[in-house]
Amino acid sequence: SWCLGGVQNLALPVSCTMYGRYTQELGVYAKEEAARLRESGQRRSVSDRSRTLDLLEYDKGRCAKCRICTVRCQKFLISRVGEDWIFLILLGLLMALVSWVVDFCIAICLQAQKWMYGGLDSNVFLQYLAWVTYPVVLITFSAGFTQILAPQAVGSGIPEMKTILRGVVLKEYLTFKTFVAKVIGLTCALGSGMPLGKEGPFVHIASLCAALLSKFMSLFGGIYENESRNIEMLAAACAVGVGCCFAAPIGGVLFSIEVTSTFFAVRNYWRGFFAATFSAFIFRVLAVWNRDEETITALFKTRFRLDFPFDLQELPAFAVIGIASGFGGALFVYLNRLIVQFIRKQKAINRFLMKKRLLYPALVTLLVSTLTFPPGFGQFMAGKLTQKESLVTLLDNRTWAKQGIAEEFDYIGHSQAWKHPQVNVFVTLVLFIVMKFWMSALATTIPVPCGAFMPVFVIGAAFGRLVGESMAAWFPDGIHTDGTIYPIVPGGYAVVGAAALSGAVTHTVSTAVIVFELTGQISHILPVMIAVILANAVAQSLQPSLYDSIIRIKKLPYLPELGWGHHEKYNIRVEDIMVRDVRYITLNCCYRDLHNVLLTGHLKTLALVESAESMILLGSIERAQLQSLLSQQLGRPRRLQYIRERAAAEKKRLSVVSNPGSEDDSQRASQEVRFQVRVTAGGEMGCEWEEKQLDEQVNFNNCKIDPAPFQLVERTSLHKTHTIFSLLGLDHAYVTSIGRLIGVVSLKELRKAIEGSVTVKGVKVRPPLASFRDSGTSSSENEATELHKLWDRHKSMSLPREHTPSESDEKSQ
Repeated sequence: SWCLGGVQNLALPVSCTMYGRYTQELGVYAKEEAARLRESGQRRSVSDRSRTLDLLEYDKGRCAKCRICTVRCQKFLISRVGEDWIFLILLGLLMALVSWVVDFCIAICLQAQKWMYGGLDSNVFLQYLAWVTYPVVLITFSAGFTQILAPQAVGSGIPEMKTILRGVVLKEYLTFKTFVAKVIGLTCALGSGMPLGKEGPFVHIASLCAALLSKFMSLFGGIYENESRNIEMLAAACAVGVGCCFAAPIGGVLFSIEVTSTFFAVRNYWRGFFAATFSAFIFRVLAVWNRDEETITALFKTRFRLDFPFDLQELPAFAVIGIASGFGGALFVYLNRLIVQFIRKQKAINRFLMKKRLLYPALVTLLVSTLTFPPGFGQFMAGKLTQKESLVTLLDNRTWAKQGIAEEFDYIGHSQAWKHPQVNVFVTLVLFIVMKFWMSALATTIPVPCGAFMPVFVIGAAFGRLVGESMAAWFPDGIHTDGTIYPIVPGGYAVVGAAALSGAVTHTVSTAVIVFELTGQISHILPVMIAVILANAVAQSLQPSLYDSIIRIKKLPYLPELGWGHHEKYNIRVEDIMVRDVRYITLNCCYRDLHNVLLTGHLKTLALVESAESMILLGSIERAQLQSLLSQQLGRPRRLQYIRERAAAEKKRLSVVSNPGSEDDSQRASQEVRFQVRVTAGGEMGCEWEEKQLDEQVNFNNCKIDPAPFQLVERTSLHKTHTIFSLLGLDHAYVTSIGRLIGVVSLKELRKAIEGSVTVKGVKVRPPLASFRDSGTSSSENEATELHKLWDRHKSMSLPREHTPSESDEKSQ
């Protein structure tokens, strides 16, 4: 499929005969052909479904009635409800059940650890052994189970989903084995009490559910056989993963768009909202059903005052939280990457840890659990509290200290863990922030399914709480406004800090919306937005996001973003970076050519051209289709057919030579035929037949050809190419010149060009780039000159015009 005059050809004969001609009938033909194909496709789908039902009517098997009932129910639901609604409801329901079961199992694991710790209070040494051994066993099991079953389940999952949604296929990443490893490994990792999160892994789990559900529904036919529709459902699944994790559907949709998409199709917006809302609703209904909650409410409900939540004089403090969180988020990303790179650069340590894969997670868990042991150093950093308990206490609206003195709490509960007789609450909060900061950065490098959002969220809440308690100490009588005293609300500062630090680490603004949905209040909407925006501005200028950092560490084939303010990338064109040695097949090629092409490369798709002389691009064919063509030509059925035909011919020949009345002669003829069959099946005759088959011309009638592979022209700029690849999720594009195939550009070449073109001093001298080649001449002038040459070349041809050119047209020409 190639373009002439802005119209795309839809049939191979037209594309061949119309080359070099500009006719007015081409557009009319294209419209008629498109309408005919569309109508025939609709008729075919309806006839196929009706034929399936008719065949089932005549099927006398044991399950025939059940299958007929299933097909009829499917037709009724699709006609009344629609395929998208059914898919999204199933996805939301499944993810709500998975999230609730995982949370339930995590709660049991954490409760078991506290039960073991509390039952051994008579002996501190036994308490320490129980406190340390329990998480080490769970983390070791999680790492070993994940490594054996599916190593692709390790880590967050968001970096890989970003790569998949950009059009890259990651092997074994969306399989059932990975789903089992991710769910079980994540449950054990979070049940150990380590500072890990479940938000990133749940994005991966939801994507796994969507992929498996698409495969299941594709068995019934319909739209889920289309790969582009599956990508759209994966985008909706990312929103469901965040929505059912925090019961925050709006923030989940916005967060998934920010972290996984460069360009987002608005037509998918309602899918994400519907599935995430349904999933969050079922998730909270299950909590009510299990009597964990009395009604559907926010996950971390707060009770800040609404009449006067904060004063304008407190806004500078909120701004300080945002700026400091920006530096803290950049430091967290840098520290996480530094730990991984340090281990990789130490070759002796790296080789040792590769042999003893379970040793590193066990040592990290032992270190973290030892430092959080409550009778030990953990008493200075609320070590006995889980992440959920810590967040509940940090978001509380009561003040813990005034003027630096720890006041007596008038209530009992988890907040008592922050109180220490020797040190005040400020020391406890500072130690908690510092220790949890590097512990979380270290723990997220463990090869288990885990995320970093929740630990960073808790650290940000602790930092905000520290600022809030400081403000309460500086203004013990509160802020005076109109004669009314309004005391400082430290919990509001914790909300601001949590949103700011998590937004800085992930480079997102939607964490503000997630915070509002988690707390059930939007009283601090203005300070939260100010802090999140400032934190993002600082963090983005210093470090990439945590997910982009992981992409770089893992060296995933992800297309990087173009830098700001670098105009050199506009001067680099496709012709500077494309691969000119393109693997292709011709329309009149033989099966031997097909065999050689498949042996020499491992490309996913191959270009189909008219001939090696003209190189007119007609379309592209997937590798699997070509392998199917080759197997049909040389497969066992064709061999057996050839053997039968040769045996029949030989039998006929022998029957003519021998006496037809003699039984001995006929038996001898049949024996000779059998002998010839054996020789043909395994000897030289079989080789001759195979050589003959390889020399036959390929019949593409039974092959699925993509008549419209994406194409670029050689003068397309790097900036425009990057935008097109990002927008459409392409992994490669063919480069054509007036329909002729001259090269191909893949993500690999595009990524190298972007990484090599933007440096501190400008464009790096790679294979001659356009900025150096055209340094003395303006690119626009060159393009105008080339266009005039092209016009002079074809001005002798008769071009049909729909209207008489006006005087202004002649001047413009």
